Amino acid sequence: MKNIHNPWVKLKETIDAQDYNLINQLQERCSQNDQTALKLELDYKLGVESGESTGLKGINEYMYFDGDQLIGYLGISNFGGPWEVNGMVDPEYRRQGVFTKLYELVMDEWKRNSSGGMLLLSDRQSQSGQKFIAGTSAHYKHTEYEMYLKQNAPVPAQDLAGLTFRKATNADAREITRQNRIYFSDESTSASVDELDTMVLPEEEEKRGMTSYLVEKEGEIIGKVNLQLTSKLGAIFGLGVLPEHRRKGYGRALLLMAIEKLKEANAQEIMLQVAAENANALNLYKSCGFAETSTMDYFEMK
Repeated sequence: MKNIHNPWVKLKETIDAQDYNLINQLQERCSQNDQTALKLELDYKLGVESGESTGLKGINEYMYFDGDQLIGYLGISNFGGPWEVNGMVDPEYRRQGVFTKLYELVMDEWKRNSSGGMLLLSDRQSQSGQKFIAGTSAHYKHTEYEMYLKQNAPVPAQDLAGLTFRKATNADAREITRQNRIYFSDESTSASVDELDTMVLPEEEEKRGMTSYLVEKEGEIIGKVNLQLTSKLGAIFGLGVLPEHRRKGYGRALLLMAIEKLKEANAQEIMLQVAAENANALNLYKSCGFAETSTMDYFEMK
């Protein structure tokens, strides 16, 4: 263990390219040492930094330095729901209160903003992460699997006749919000005017690397998906089919269309995340060539 000689903390709303490189290098050291996964959303956050309208307010990035060396990081990701908080400490600087200090700063920001719920994330295999969260007032909420498309996995054939895959525009913001509620919050009501004033719009999301697509059948919207391509890694998020159109093969068709779209963009790897309890989606992804690579537990603070 190395002692900390010149500690200081940098607090920011968003990260820039220099921050990205430092955090990414720390992430690689931690992941290699611990053999666990982190969910930091660095590529998305870097895209936010260069966007015209971020919609972010307050402090989201917490970086702990010893002199010029970044030794700890805790970041807040906000996708319109509860805050998602994940971070790490350099293996050579642990057990010196680095993570505790960063967590206290995040808690202060959370209370100051009165932002509602907050989720603390930890890889299932991270003993230190699980132990730290156990010492907080957070309670287990759910688990997600990270899955990668296996190299050279045969993609099953699917009849895509009659389906249209189109990029969402700002005019689709209300519909996307409604679908997100159905898929992830068990709600079906439309977004209010106040919510539309604060939500991130599809065309703004695209500027920072996250593109939303709607799928239509004979002019009727049946589902949606978000695609992200960063450093040759393609990611599939928020895939869903509306309840009245399920059990017709549209979920598989939407997934295969998303895979094809990312391959056309030269994605060398393709990944997605799925709730562990969503057996139907898990089986669908496996049948299309995806395999589990890590397990992330979510714990909720209220």
